[in-house]
Amino acid sequence: MKKNNDYIDPEELYDDDMNLDPTQEDIDELKSKIEDNLSEEVDPLQELQTKYDELNNSYLRLHAEFDNFRKRTMKEKADIIKSGGERVLADMLPFADDFERALQALHEAEDKTAMVEGMDLIHSKFVNFLNQHGVKEIETVGQLFDADRFEAVTTVPVQDKSQKGMVIDCVQKGYHLNDKIIRYPKVIVGE
Repeated sequence: MKKNNDYIDPEELYDDDMNLDPTQEDIDELKSKIEDNLSEEVDPLQELQTKYDELNNSYLRLHAEFDNFRKRTMKEKADIIKSGGERVLADMLPFADDFERALQALHEAEDKTAMVEGMDLIHSKFVNFLNQHGVKEIETVGQLFDADRFEAVTTVPVQDKSQKGMVIDCVQKGYHLNDKIIRYPKVIVGE
């Protein structure tokens, strides 16, 4: 009976043999339907509540997605740090092999100069390994003392005034990885 958006075709309402004179009851019913349609205006408070509920739901979903993203990112970072350490350690295993061979040869060798050459080779190979991974030695001796780059172990009096405040000797070498100091050099400063 109803078509397209509650449109009522008058011909469908009445049959040919029906009385076309409306009764008071029919008029009241039509008035009631018209008033119902007019009273179905959207309540502004209800509309705002609906919009609030939609926005709140959207916010909660977004918050949950962000929380999941944060947890996933933290897990990925931990995995990267862990696997980064594994890679470096795996690259260092050949040095352990070289040292084992050198120690075995040292115990059996009569020619000590060949052993010194072998140890020099292992050392230079290790220094190259560090350089390939971005680790560089910090230059110390003859540099102006900088508390941000050096750790002073002690001071010694110097005769030459040009050596005051300068690094005289290095007790332990320091290294930096790219631009970050990973071990501060321990130095002796001229006073």
